Amino acid sequence: MPDGKIKNSRELEFAVFCIENVAAKLGVNAERVYRGFTEKSDILNGYIVPEYEVLHTQSREYIVDDLLTVMKERSVKV
Repeated sequence: MPDGKIKNSRELEFAVFCIENVAAKLGVNAERVYRGFTEKSDILNGYIVPEYEVLHTQSREYIVDDLLTVMKERSVKV
């Protein structure tokens, strides 16, 4: 299993894309989503980065909805 650390600029760009789009959907500051994905959970390094190869092939709407589901399952509030 991957170690969950961002390895290249594509993964970094995708992580930023995820954070910004979830923030836009929720109507909150991207920094709050970043904290939710890193400090309040392991969504960034435990889900987004390891699942990059599959997730980045999906639509923006699918990705955002998927991440909102993961946040709900892990009780992450931003």
